[in-house]
Amino acid sequence: MIRRCATPGAAGGLRFASNHSNIGTRIHILFYILSAATLSRVAELADLFRMLGDPTRLRILLACAEAPVAVSDIADKLDVSSSLVSHHLRLLRAARMVRGERRGKQVFYTAADQHVSRVLADLLEHLTESPADGD
Repeated sequence: MIRRCATPGAAGGLRFASNHSNIGTRIHILFYILSAATLSRVAELADLFRMLGDPTRLRILLACAEAPVAVSDIADKLDVSSSLVSHHLRLLRAARMVRGERRGKQVFYTAADQHVSRVLADLLEHLTESPADGD
C-alpha cells in the first residue's frame, strides 16, 4: 500500500505503509516513483549508482555498512592508503551515503541510514541468487 506523505522530498512524496517483501510489488512501486520523478531526481539516482561504480569506493562503503569504523581501520582492512580512503569518504559523505562521528581524535564512519545498508544488502543478495530457469 502506498500513501502520499506530507513531507516533500521523502521518496518522491510517497510513504510506504508496510515493508513489502514481494519483489513484484517493490518493482511496481519503484516504477511508480520513477514515473513521478523529475529529470533531476533521475539524474540524482544515476549519480548514486555512478558513485557505487568505483570498486574501491564500494568496498569502503561495504566496510562502513557493518559498524562504525575509523579511516585507518578501513585503510588497513582494504590495503589502501588512508589518504585514498579519506578522498572516497569525502565523496560518499557529499552523496549522503555515509556519515561520520568524531570520537576523540578519530572520526568513525558508518552507512548514512538503513536505506543505504538495505540497498547494499539487496544487491549482494541478488548476486548470490542462482539464475532463473530459461535465463
